[in-house]
Amino acid sequence: MTKLSLKSAVAALALMAVAPAVMAADLVVGLRAGPDSIDPHWSTLGSQAEALRHVFDTLVDVDEKLQLKPGLAVSWAAVDDTTWEFKMREGVTFHDGTPFTAEDVKFSIERIPEVTGPMPMTLYTKYVDSVEVVDDYTLRVKTKGMAPSLPNDFTRLFVVPSETGMEAGNEEFNSGEKAIGTGPYTFVSWQPKGDLVLKRNDDYWGGETAWENVTRREIPEDTSRVAALRSGEVDLINYVPASDYLAMKNDGEIDTFVSDSVYILNIAPSVKDEEPQPIKVNGEEVDGNPLQDLRVRKALDLAINRDVLVNVVLEGLGTPANQLMPEGFFGYSPELGKREYDIEQAKELLAEAGYPEGFEIDFTCTNNRVPGDAVVCEALAQMWSRLGLKVNAQALNGTVFFPAAAREEYTMTMSAWGTLTGEAAYTYGALTHTKDAEKGFGNFNRSGYSNPEFDKVFGEGSQTLDPEGRKKLYEQASFIAMEDRALIPTVILQTVWAANADTIDMTPRVDQETRTYAITPVK
Repeated sequence: MTKLSLKSAVAALALMAVAPAVMAADLVVGLRAGPDSIDPHWSTLGSQAEALRHVFDTLVDVDEKLQLKPGLAVSWAAVDDTTWEFKMREGVTFHDGTPFTAEDVKFSIERIPEVTGPMPMTLYTKYVDSVEVVDDYTLRVKTKGMAPSLPNDFTRLFVVPSETGMEAGNEEFNSGEKAIGTGPYTFVSWQPKGDLVLKRNDDYWGGETAWENVTRREIPEDTSRVAALRSGEVDLINYVPASDYLAMKNDGEIDTFVSDSVYILNIAPSVKDEEPQPIKVNGEEVDGNPLQDLRVRKALDLAINRDVLVNVVLEGLGTPANQLMPEGFFGYSPELGKREYDIEQAKELLAEAGYPEGFEIDFTCTNNRVPGDAVVCEALAQMWSRLGLKVNAQALNGTVFFPAAAREEYTMTMSAWGTLTGEAAYTYGALTHTKDAEKGFGNFNRSGYSNPEFDKVFGEGSQTLDPEGRKKLYEQASFIAMEDRALIPTVILQTVWAANADTIDMTPRVDQETRTYAITPVK
C-alpha cells in the first residue's frame, strides 16, 4: 500500500469515528529478515517467530516488556513438583473452522522434537517428560524434575492442529496446505526472501485487528529498506540503520519509534581441543587451541572498547553489555562490574599466554540478523588488530551463517541472542551449559565450553521452585560463566522502526518483534 493510500484510509477512518465500523486498510511492512519456513516449529530465530505468530498463537504470550500473559492458555499452575496444569481458552477455532482443544497443544509439544530445522525448538520443550490431556480444555505436563520456567518456555510454543500429522513438512506448510493456526491473520501466500501475504481473521478470539490485509516484505539491504519507506513502497520499516537514524528522527515527514531490546551481540570463541578453522602464527598453524587459554579470552575482552561500539559504531543506539542478559532480568548478576577497556593489559595477557605478536584468526558474523551486526563485526576486527591479531572478519547472511554455525564450523563467531523468556535459564541453559542431549541443555553451545561448577550451580537453580533461591543460584551461574569468558558480550542493541509521519501508532517491543496486529492507524 502506498503512503497516499494509507493516508486515505486514515482519513476515511477519521470520518467513520462516530461509528465503530470494521476498519478496512492495508499495511505493507519492510522487514530486514523474514521467515525461512512457514512451519512454526522449524527455527528459533526471532524473525521466524514474529512472522509466524500472525498465523499461529502460542500457548503463553508476553507483553511488550516480556511479562507473561495469557495466550491460548488462560491460566497455569504447578500442581506438584513435576506437574504443570494449563487451562485452555474455550471457543477458539483454527482458520479452517476446527475447534481448538488441549489435544492440539499435546500434538504441538510432541511434534517439536520430530522437526529437524536449522535451529532446534527443543530448547522450549527440554523439560517435558510427558503430556496428558485431562479434558478438552485442561492439559497436564509432567516434567523431568522441577521445571519452574516451563510457562516461560511455552511463550514460544506455537500451536498447530493435531490433524496436521507428524509427516507434514516444509512443503506442506510453505504451500499453505498446513499453514492453519488460530492467529489474528490467515496465510495467503509466501515467497521465500520475498512477501508474506496475510489476510485478517475476522473470527480471531483476541478481537479485531486494524489491517484487513498485511504484506510483510523482506528487504535485507538497509539502504533499500529506507528507500522503500521514503518512496512510499512500504508504510513501515524495522531495523533502521544507525547511520540513518538521526536524519530520519529530524525529518518532519518521518516518525521513528525507538526501544531498548533484549538482544546482545555475543562473541563465541571455540575452546575445543582442535579449533574448526586453524589459528596461525606467521602462516603456520599453532599447536593446540589458543582460545582454550583464559588469558587469551580475557585479552580479547579487554581489547574491546564498548563505549566506541555504542557511541561511534552504533550512533548511540545501544548500551555496553557485561553479561548475557540486560540488567534487571531474572538471574542477572549484580556482582559483575562494567567490562573495562585496557589494551596494554590485554597485550600483557596475550604475551603471558605465549602470543606476544598475536596470531591470525577467522571471525565470522551475521550481516542481516539484527541492526549493526556487520558494522560491529568489522569494528571488533579493527580493535583486535591493535592487540596484534590478524582477524579475517567475514559477515554472512543468516541463511549461510546459522546452518554452518550449527555444524560448528567456525572458530570464533559473533551473533545476537535475546533472553526472550525474560529469565536466565533460557539463556544459560542453551548457551553455556555443557551439551547434554538427554537433559536438553547446551542446545546452542557451539564453542565446546564446559565447566562442572557452572553446571552444578545452574542445575540446582533449575530444580529450585523458590524464586529467590533460584534467582541467587542463576546469578551465581551467570558470574561463573562470565568470569570464564565462556562467551564475551559486547553491546545491548536498541531497535528503531520508522513510518511516514502521522500514519500509525505502535508500542515498540523489547523483543524487536513487529506485530502488525498490535499496530493501529493514527487517530
